Amino acid sequence: MTSRRGFLGAAGGLLAAAGTVARAASNQPVAGTEAFFGPHQAGIVTPQQSHCFFAAFDLTTDKRDDVIAMLAAWTHAANRLSEGKTALPLGDDARVPAPDAADALGLAPARLTLTFGFGPGLFIKDGKDRYGLVASRPPELADLPRFNGDQLIPAKTGGDLCIQACADDPQVVFHAIRELARLSYDSAELRWVQTGFISKPGDGSTPRNMMGFKDGTQRPADIDKSVWAGNGAPAWMRGGTYLVVRRIRMALEHWDRTKVSFQEETMGRHKYSGAPLGLQNEFEPLGLDRNDKDENPVIAENAHVRLANADRNGSADILRRGYSYNDGANFVAERWPPWRQGMEYDAGLLFICFQADPRTAFVELFGKMAKFDMLNQFTTHTGSGLFACPGGIQPGEYIGQRLFEKI
Repeated sequence: MTSRRGFLGAAGGLLAAAGTVARAASNQPVAGTEAFFGPHQAGIVTPQQSHCFFAAFDLTTDKRDDVIAMLAAWTHAANRLSEGKTALPLGDDARVPAPDAADALGLAPARLTLTFGFGPGLFIKDGKDRYGLVASRPPELADLPRFNGDQLIPAKTGGDLCIQACADDPQVVFHAIRELARLSYDSAELRWVQTGFISKPGDGSTPRNMMGFKDGTQRPADIDKSVWAGNGAPAWMRGGTYLVVRRIRMALEHWDRTKVSFQEETMGRHKYSGAPLGLQNEFEPLGLDRNDKDENPVIAENAHVRLANADRNGSADILRRGYSYNDGANFVAERWPPWRQGMEYDAGLLFICFQADPRTAFVELFGKMAKFDMLNQFTTHTGSGLFACPGGIQPGEYIGQRLFEKI
């Protein structure tokens, strides 16, 4: 069957599986699905879907076996969700909670992917090694430094675990997180969530961000080198990657009052064509060494595209997979400087990137951008997280099994 009905059994029954995972009906994806099992986790190099629901969790149990049981339940459920197949019937007894919320009945899988990550708190939290994993914490999972201009909100920062759900249907991604959160009730709780979306122009052109500029997925030239943890990584991280997430509010109410010419100078690209300044085609090389008639750089030294360019940052390269977000607007009783706005949009960019080592990729790249990027006057980083995403899961395994069982 291809219906989503009752994909989950009762949480208790799945959690009791502990170190085992129900066998997948098939490891072959069908139309409209992305395979859950494989050498790498899905949702990383997968062609980007139109909707994202990112969720960070805090573990509430000190028992290692509880965490293993929850991860086993998540693995079984994630595979079934990705396939869009039935696990158990909904049942006919209306006097008990249903094993599925039923909000996605009749919906296609919509290329759903579920990507799991482990935060620093899984290894050590408040000085305590709750699960005997501190010796397995990879050096790449070092806490992110505080960057210039950060205004991080604790309630939207950090987390012991994360799940990135992506699909071409917003209800499918919400349903997936909702059902996985249901399975975590006895062992973890949601810390923070953020939804996101990308536009899909009918002509197939590059999507635009909230600032009106073309904004596609940035893909490194060498995925194996830039994204995947190699043979030097701990065994449980081989084939995995490191996820950095940043919630970036854009001062759209100020941006909208800014001349297009200044917006283009800030970005280093033409707004409507997407081409580098002074050029015609969106996909032409930036030409960062080009000067104007007065021998000034055509693309300013502090333009966003220059500072974000890997060649200008010690070859720091990332797989960028961001989404726009819109959480409405905030209204304030007084008009505070500098913009003297009585209203501000709570909208911007859910920035997500993957790399083999955040210390030499995101930290190197963003450390300079945080200090010099012209775009900083229009953006504020309000949320953040760093997670180690293990290598791909194989049938019969659970997420993180190689970490917990030292395989």
